[in-house]
Amino acid sequence: MAPAPDAERDAILAALTPVVHGIAATFGPVCEVVLHDYRNPENSVVAVAGSVTGRTVGGAMSEIGMEVLAHGDEAADQLNYLTRARNGTVVKSSTMVLRDSAGAVFGALCVNVDVSAVTKVRDLLGALAGAGPALAGTGPAPAELPVTTFGNDIDSVVDALVDAHRTRQRGSWPELDREERLELFGGLDARGVFAVRGAVEQVAARLGISRASAYHYLARARAARAPSPDTSPGGHS
Repeated sequence: MAPAPDAERDAILAALTPVVHGIAATFGPVCEVVLHDYRNPENSVVAVAGSVTGRTVGGAMSEIGMEVLAHGDEAADQLNYLTRARNGTVVKSSTMVLRDSAGAVFGALCVNVDVSAVTKVRDLLGALAGAGPALAGTGPAPAELPVTTFGNDIDSVVDALVDAHRTRQRGSWPELDREERLELFGGLDARGVFAVRGAVEQVAARLGISRASAYHYLARARAARAPSPDTSPGGHS
């Protein structure tokens, strides 16, 4: 008899827990490894070793985790990408999705490396060698890296995403036209925000609108993104 999905997933997470600590021990204090169980987005961190983003067991998924969740079983590994934490730390990360035997995504193994710390060491060695910051063959990290919220509180992650979308638009909620409002809700939905329990109510409060209005715009945004029916002669009506 095949194992029940939850039992199988629990076994995979248990098997990976020592791997988390092994990877972090191998790469030292600039490395953090986090194991996520996406069945519980608000408390997805089930194991962590190292301290680059300040994650703790029982903490929430990050913006990146929400995006994986939004893609569901179509999610793919994201390797060697750079982001900037809100404290300014440049982080190089890889997010590897976890699947059960049926191919369903249920978690992720994430490796975060503090590139800022590595850069400081590189620059110091360059200065000692008289070679300048080009010693390692690379320049400084780009200034316009996307800022990612790594929080143990899911509310702070949702708030950060809402604020990020609002700063890209021209004004407060009353100043936005219909298309801009739909774009805001569609963008948040694409980032996986509304997969989090209570997120609609939280977004409504953040924007200063009613819960009913938030659900209305979310439904409209999803309808606008839905593929149109195939009306070609060979298609289905």
